[in-house]
Amino acid sequence: MSRSGSGRAAFSALLSRAYRQWRRAADLRLQPYDLTEATWLPLLRISRAPIPLRQKDLASSLFVDNSSVVRLLDSLEAAGLVKRREGEDRRARIIVLTARGRAIADKVETVARKVRIDALAGLSDKDIETAIRVLEHVCRALDAAEEMA
Repeated sequence: MSRSGSGRAAFSALLSRAYRQWRRAADLRLQPYDLTEATWLPLLRISRAPIPLRQKDLASSLFVDNSSVVRLLDSLEAAGLVKRREGEDRRARIIVLTARGRAIADKVETVARKVRIDALAGLSDKDIETAIRVLEHVCRALDAAEEMA
């Protein structure tokens, strides 16, 4: 295998490893709050949204199907973290955080910020910008391939 080919293979393996380690670091720091990625990631997506998300938008952002997000929201709603309401379009329900959900999302944001600071410590802004550019390229390529499939 060429040097370039082995570098490309190493890139994909390292990207996958970094993703798993990043999520694991967050999961470990969120254990005291009895949260796993299945619960904290949707709370972050909902809290960061500039407008209330519809169920299908949350499903899309989490890369899960609508039936999976319905079960997830049932669980979050039973825990008192979210509420589903009718949106302007009565066919589409929106998701809002409860006061308890907002408090938990704020804790998750604090942990996420700490994980990010720790993981990126020692990297220059130029290195971060380069990594962002590379990852955006990878995402665009994968999006295009998915659309063609």
